[in-house]
Amino acid sequence: QVQLVESGGGLVQAGGSLRLSCAASGRTFSTMGWFRQAPGKEREFVAAIRWSVGSTFYADSVKGRFTISRDNAKNAVYLQMNSLKPEDTAVYYCAAARSTYYSVSDYSRRAAYDYWGQGTQVTVSS
Repeated sequence: QVQLVESGGGLVQAGGSLRLSCAASGRTFSTMGWFRQAPGKEREFVAAIRWSVGSTFYADSVKGRFTISRDNAKNAVYLQMNSLKPEDTAVYYCAAARSTYYSVSDYSRRAAYDYWGQGTQVTVSS
């Protein structure tokens, strides 16, 4: 059974940092990513990583501040979030896809992912 378990969310002041973790079990994936959903808004793409070569993709809103990485041995993916802003407040979801994609337009689609975690809350105070 496939499971994605996120951890690392919390409350932080603007300008601070948090590191989210996602532990995957049950199988390996070609692509893993992070999405977020703020109250009253649709779930949006944050970042993705192509597992085999480590290529990374980011939403424009987080480029230069967030870094996605992976640990092959642990089958885990991480999201290092620096210089956090109040508008980063959301529930962050880990996602995993069986397929390999090659462009940000593919990676950023929610429908591209087959499995989702339960989400972890990130709150950034001003």
